[in-house]
Amino acid sequence: MAAARVAEVRLPPLERFGGGGLEPDGEYDGVEFAGLDLGGQRGAGARFIDCALRECALDDTELVRARFVDSVLEGVRGVGTDLAGASLRDVEVRDARLGGVQLHGAVLTGVAVKGGKIDFLNLREARLTDVVFEGCVLVEADFAGARLERVAFRDCALRQVDFGAVRMKDVDLRGATELDIARGVERLAGAVISSAQLLDLAPALAAQVGVRVE
Repeated sequence: MAAARVAEVRLPPLERFGGGGLEPDGEYDGVEFAGLDLGGQRGAGARFIDCALRECALDDTELVRARFVDSVLEGVRGVGTDLAGASLRDVEVRDARLGGVQLHGAVLTGVAVKGGKIDFLNLREARLTDVVFEGCVLVEADFAGARLERVAFRDCALRQVDFGAVRMKDVDLRGATELDIARGVERLAGAVISSAQLLDLAPALAAQVGVRVE
């Protein structure tokens, strides 16, 4: 089984954001956003290269089709952040506290999500390649229709996850401390699970193939 390939993000010296708001199609290169309230701002199509967002509020922030490259999002928080169709490449998300994040149709490559808790994460029809979820809690994450290749879940909890119509290749679920699949248990082809997880999922798997257990 091929393992996820995720490299540590090494940032250059950064320049503090000079103030004002995010701009649609804005260009941010080597910029640090620290302790800012970016809630409700409109940054659709913006590009963040070698950037850091630290302890920023992202309530209802619009970042549709934004691009993040070689960047770090640390301690960000908010509800309703819209990243639909965004591209994240070589990005670390650390200790995020987010709810209702829209990442449907997004492309994630070389992304590490470490710590924190994300509720109602929408990754429908997204493409995830070389992505690691580590030490985090995902509540009702929606992967329906997504493509997952070389994705690993390490020491993290998946609660009421939706794998409906998902396509998997080299997906490692063995490290999940909780694996609660609300939908799509029959779509686990291409994933590896532990023997203990298999026992937990056995009733749902039996129901899918029409086996009655008495």
